[in-house]
Amino acid sequence: MNTAWEEAIKHNDAQVVLGLLGKGADMNALDRYGQTAIMLAAHAGHRELVEILIAHRANLNTTARFGLSALMLAVVAGHAEVAHLLAKAGADLTLRGTGAPGFAGKTACDLAAERGMLELSAELLPKP
Repeated sequence: MNTAWEEAIKHNDAQVVLGLLGKGADMNALDRYGQTAIMLAAHAGHRELVEILIAHRANLNTTARFGLSALMLAVVAGHAEVAHLLAKAGADLTLRGTGAPGFAGKTACDLAAERGMLELSAELLPKP
């Protein structure tokens, strides 16, 4: 991922994000930590950017270090509204964190429950 994505998301700049998408920039490219544009936006709680990236078909289920997806990053950062949006858009509720204490083997539902986000946790319960 180039720094233009990182800067646009850091500054919550929808116009720059739309410009990058219009120029064909790869929103699913990975930054130095293995995160995509939607992962950065979700972790920062930038709902509008997440909506834009979903509308442009960003991969919702890429996982970064420790196996965390955009949905899981939104939960960890306490952004329930963004997590709800990602779940509604089809984020995989069965993904589990890997390799790091506090994340290994846990789903977004587990992470939400641990953070006292019980309503969100119930929504994120994987459906059989």
